Amino acid sequence: RVRARLVTGYCDLQDNGYAGIDFNDADITPDGVDRALAAMRAGGVTICLPTLITAPPAVLHARLQALDRAVAASALGPVMVPGFHLEGPFLNPDAGFAGCHPVAAMRDPDPALLEEWTRDLRRPVLMLTLAPERPGGLDLVRWAVAHGMVASIGHADAGTTVVEQAVAAGATLSTHLGNGLPRMLPKFDNPLMAQLGHDGLAAGFIADGLHVPVPALRAMIRAKGAGAILVTDAVAAAAAPPGRYRFAGMDIDGLADGSVRSGGVLAGSSLTMEQAIRNVVAWGIVDRQGAQRLAIDTPRRVLSAAMHVLGAKDFIFR
Repeated sequence: RVRARLVTGYCDLQDNGYAGIDFNDADITPDGVDRALAAMRAGGVTICLPTLITAPPAVLHARLQALDRAVAASALGPVMVPGFHLEGPFLNPDAGFAGCHPVAAMRDPDPALLEEWTRDLRRPVLMLTLAPERPGGLDLVRWAVAHGMVASIGHADAGTTVVEQAVAAGATLSTHLGNGLPRMLPKFDNPLMAQLGHDGLAAGFIADGLHVPVPALRAMIRAKGAGAILVTDAVAAAAAPPGRYRFAGMDIDGLADGSVRSGGVLAGSSLTMEQAIRNVVAWGIVDRQGAQRLAIDTPRRVLSAAMHVLGAKDFIFR
């Protein structure tokens, strides 16, 4: 019975924290990692990418090193964490695109900086979210893909032309599609439509009913079809009672309605993968089998392509 559960466990590509633990904490410990991963595993997640968001270069580097050490020394990290997700700092700082990411810490895409941060890691960065329209963005997509990373478009003002160029350069994913966007956009040539309509991109969706209204979520998941993926974008408030938590140096409030906010802006989520699956089934978006595909098959397929580049044969998907 245990073996069957491990084989069919959910895969979450975007976890900033969980169960009171912030993966962005430079003082994170192996015990903290195990606490978060054990709570995820109790909810059926057996593969995840701990996610670090935008921070000044030295701070982000220190956070990544601390997380890498803690994962390597934990009990569950070596079997649940094939690598990490960097969401930033190569994002679009313009109003509406930044979300809760600190604008002052955003940078133009820079392969040398990324190489410096990742050269000594025990576990690789497997996913990079970036805005490909920034100077050097397409070059960084090519570099990331060549170095075994899933290049994902997010917090980006990338219209049809740039999205086409990014996919041609190797981008294969959209990060939490529908979020990290301003309320007002051009009618058709905009980042949402360009990514939603491109068959070369899979897309992650936060199915909490807060990040994307249910009717829009239904339309987008159905439009993306076999390329749709459920992600939680969880923070420390996930699988934890409402209250105040820390996230990448910010105070965040997990509220009774399930939202997590910093200064009124959504700052990750308190969503669990189990609840995301229950939601998309209850809302009539997909049936249970379809929901399992969104949480198991498609995210693993996206990750497998990157791991093939790395030759990472020592990590067995569970």
